[in-house]
Amino acid sequence: QVQLVESGGGLVQAGGSLRLSCAASGRSISTNAMGWFRQAPEKEREFVAGISRSGSDTNYADSVKGRFTISRDNAKNMVYLQMNSLKPEDTAVYYCAIALTSGIPKNINFYNYWGQGAQVTVSS
Repeated sequence: QVQLVESGGGLVQAGGSLRLSCAASGRSISTNAMGWFRQAPEKEREFVAGISRSGSDTNYADSVKGRFTISRDNAKNMVYLQMNSLKPEDTAVYYCAIALTSGIPKNINFYNYWGQGAQVTVSS
């Protein structure tokens, strides 16, 4: 059974940066695309960014394009999300997850094995 653990969240002022990490254990995630999602209070969980198995392809939500960068290190079984120019509307719990299909799906139904989440709070 694979387990995902997110870390690196915190409180930051608008315009600041944070780097989230997702550590996988139990099996290699190198054979799966990976995604980051977020869920703000009273809102549905939404796609933020995804990365292909090799890391050569990425996909982003329009709201974070140009500000966030997803990356992975298959040798370390890790996935990262570098978040720059943070805005108050980026405040949410951020989750990493394993894609169940080929490509880099944006649909939450094509992901499984969620981590416990990392809280990101951006103050204005």
